[in-house]
Amino acid sequence: MNVEKLRLYCLNLPGVTESFPFDETTLVFKVMGKMFALMNLDGQLSMNLKCEPEEAIDLRERYSYVIPGYHMNKALWNTVMIDEMTPEQLLFRWINDSYALVIEKLPKKDREALARLSEN
Repeated sequence: MNVEKLRLYCLNLPGVTESFPFDETTLVFKVMGKMFALMNLDGQLSMNLKCEPEEAIDLRERYSYVIPGYHMNKALWNTVMIDEMTPEQLLFRWINDSYALVIEKLPKKDREALARLSEN
């Protein structure tokens, strides 16, 4: 798994933008202006992804490369340490889950705008 493949995967989701709002080593992906993924580009590649609280704990217990979210609300975010052994499909599923959780909390007008974007 590499940075560019993860980046393109995130950017192919409807309504997603990328930026470096904190520093040049943390790439942030947002949907409709709300963060759903943060990628650390300095040192070992990792991603912070939003998660349901119960699932966040379960994933940490099941996978050694999933830890509480670095610099995030640890009840809602996990950090996934990424290397060549990290299962790609699992990581993509977790990205999709994080994206869906953020969309779920968007105001109705933003969800409707995103639905229109998805149709195009």
